Amino acid sequence: MSAQTYTGGCQCGAVRYEVSLELGEVIACNCSRCGRLGSLLAFAPAQQFKLISGEGALTEYQFNKHVIHHLFCSTCGIQSFARGKRPSDGADVVAVNARCLDGVEPEKLKVKHVNGRAF
Repeated sequence: MSAQTYTGGCQCGAVRYEVSLELGEVIACNCSRCGRLGSLLAFAPAQQFKLISGEGALTEYQFNKHVIHHLFCSTCGIQSFARGKRPSDGADVVAVNARCLDGVEPEKLKVKHVNGRAF
């Protein structure tokens, strides 16, 4: 599957973005945060992500090692993406919640389960 450009955002529409990524497989993590949120994560290099609107509406949460910037809409509370660094090389990446991408049917995605509790 090749990279495709998607739009997405939060529930109320305050946060909107565009991202080019491959949705061949998404990650379902069972860490204390992702397990509660039910996020299905797809990763893209930061330069393939463009925040269209809502920078001022974002609230940040960090936990554990404080390396991922979990960003959520301060109005509706939806976390549609996060920013961080790829562990292998330190490159800037964005983790997009595939459930927040326009026109994507999450039940049709291939899901890889990751034991984030072990990190």
